Amino acid sequence: MLDPQVKALLDLLVASGIPPLQTLSPAQARDAVLRRRTLTQADAPTVERVRDHAIGRDGDALRLVVREYRPTGAGTQRALPALIYLHGGGWTVGSVKTYDVFCRTLSNGSGCVVLSVDYRLAPEFAFPAAYEDSLAAFRWAVHQADALGIDARRIAIGGDSAGGNLAAAACLALRTEPVQPAFQLLIYPATDQRLAAPSHQTNGQGYFLTSDLIDWFRGNYLPVPADYADWRASPLLAPSHEALPPALVLTAGYDPLRDEGLQYADALSSAGVPTEYVCFERQIHGFITMNRIISEANTGADLCAAALRRALAR
Repeated sequence: MLDPQVKALLDLLVASGIPPLQTLSPAQARDAVLRRRTLTQADAPTVERVRDHAIGRDGDALRLVVREYRPTGAGTQRALPALIYLHGGGWTVGSVKTYDVFCRTLSNGSGCVVLSVDYRLAPEFAFPAAYEDSLAAFRWAVHQADALGIDARRIAIGGDSAGGNLAAAACLALRTEPVQPAFQLLIYPATDQRLAAPSHQTNGQGYFLTSDLIDWFRGNYLPVPADYADWRASPLLAPSHEALPPALVLTAGYDPLRDEGLQYADALSSAGVPTEYVCFERQIHGFITMNRIISEANTGADLCAAALRRALAR
């Protein structure tokens, strides 16, 4: 059964006549998401420190912003575990601002320094720009570990939706490097751009993330259909899932992406990767950041924080 709190939200969205994001320009959609965040997100919890870092990309004059959250009570403690967090939003909307509350919550709950990445957005920067930024952020954190007060051997990477896609792809790319992610946190990740999993049909209408919106997001990030089969865009299609970091894969029962999240968890397990899979059967895509109105968002955040604590313990 759909969570009654979710049903009330969906009914309110229908009654309000808010235009779907795919009917707006990317700039208008980003502004709408930013303005609406206070309707569904609780007040921001206090953390020890928040500061922004501007880092360069290899061979690129552009700067990539990473926002650092240090957990309450950390003080001057050094060598804390860390999480590179990649926000959701279909590679088109979202930012470190829209994920401020969730990253603060994860930092305090897990005891990790959370490094939230403001990666480049589509369609201005199409595939593989966001993927490349994800790799750049992880490598920067490893190289700057001492200055950041984190342990380079205890850096997880995670994200939700499009961010989960980027985190999964980054883990695939980084598994041959001297320092690899210690854990992957994949919250309703997009793992297969072919959109063939059954839940795309059963949950494609009426549950917040619709098939039309998915098509718009995918078209912005992947304007060349031949790229759908590239494992950097579709981590499920990678030739091998062996030797990857342990994972928590979290999905929602009324989410079009539910089945491809389960398929990815199964692929990891089949390859011998320690993997936990949890489906919030009553929830919709995006619920975990809606803690002002959906109680199970807090349960989901607590679960993620606990998994990070366990995985990154000394």
